[in-house]
Amino acid sequence: MVRHPRPPVNSRTTVLRRLARWWLMPLPAPPAALRRGPMRPNAFASGLRSTRLTSQLGVALGATFAVCFLTGLLSHLIQHPPGWLWWPARPVGLYRFTQGLHVATGLATVPLLGAKLWSVYPRLFTWPPIRSIAHAAERASVGVLVAAALFQVVGGVLNISRWYAPMPFFFTAGHYWVAWLAVGALLVHVGVQLPVVRSALSRAVPEPPQGRLSRRGMLGGVAAAAGLITLTTVGQTLRPLSGLAVLAPRRPDVGPQGLPVNKTANSAGVSALALDPSYRLAVVGRAGHTDLDLAALHAFEQHTVELPIACVEGWSATGRWTGVRLRDLVALVGADPDRAAVLIESLEATGRYRTSTVAPAHVRDPLTLIALRLGSEPLHLDHGYPARLIAPNRPGVLQTKWVARITVRESS
Repeated sequence: MVRHPRPPVNSRTTVLRRLARWWLMPLPAPPAALRRGPMRPNAFASGLRSTRLTSQLGVALGATFAVCFLTGLLSHLIQHPPGWLWWPARPVGLYRFTQGLHVATGLATVPLLGAKLWSVYPRLFTWPPIRSIAHAAERASVGVLVAAALFQVVGGVLNISRWYAPMPFFFTAGHYWVAWLAVGALLVHVGVQLPVVRSALSRAVPEPPQGRLSRRGMLGGVAAAAGLITLTTVGQTLRPLSGLAVLAPRRPDVGPQGLPVNKTANSAGVSALALDPSYRLAVVGRAGHTDLDLAALHAFEQHTVELPIACVEGWSATGRWTGVRLRDLVALVGADPDRAAVLIESLEATGRYRTSTVAPAHVRDPLTLIALRLGSEPLHLDHGYPARLIAPNRPGVLQTKWVARITVRESS
């Protein structure tokens, strides 16, 4: 009998097998004395909670989180444009729509997230609390997902309410980075739970006994709550529904000259400079440099446009603006308006948004103005007097107020 030599043991495979056994090895059972209160058997006997209900709420919540993430990411990229991003000037209300959708969907998420957490609440007290190292890691990942989701939703509500005291950090940066954390944790959770969700949604589950709230009733109530929140807040973006926006933090028709204001001239520290009779707007290009006082600016051909201020907080309002086309000021220093980008600087000495860059698509658009008037009056001081930028399809934080300097950067 011929004996074949045994294949050599692969040490890497052996190590991986041992790690897998350790990862899945059951941990010692905790003392039975811990099974009290919510840990006791059948502590949560509601027939309404079910894998199917949790799965249905999870699908809805996943959809709202996806919309919020994509529209929020778009807003972040527009405000901090990478070199590859091209954002058009038309249609003029595109950003108004995407950011309004972002905030409206985020608010509608509140009852969805609450119902989802209610449906899975008993799982916090499963027995044993930790079955293995792998089970502990899974529970930790779910904890990250829940914490990130609550951070995003609660922080978003605080932001649109402009209540920053509970947030000792710059909201925009925190909201952006935690969004990536939330989406990453969500994708991992979906990957783990997808077979369970598919099974739960593909089979019929009997309703709880009569006399109790049914699963359909529960889902209908959550949908009604989300719809009611949307209806009573979306009027801050959709003017025809503004009369119903009783829960909206901002009204689009309240403020100086009928438009809301976030930052006033006093809070920006520019009142004295803006009202100084010696004010000059500097326009700088490779071919020249000119300083324009208000009389010189009014001597240019004046144009009137209707454009919205679309705030990142979700509200938007349309104004009738009059001023000088930015392309005419670019041409004044010998640059080609069709190829030039422009850096706009405010009279503000500091601030994250004291400058903004206007890309060629917006520079050459005839709707982009250095506005001098709003409606039939000169700009209110809080709206950017003596001159402000107003351009189509841009976030409100990039519609620079109290413009002091325009630097033209013509591309080769």
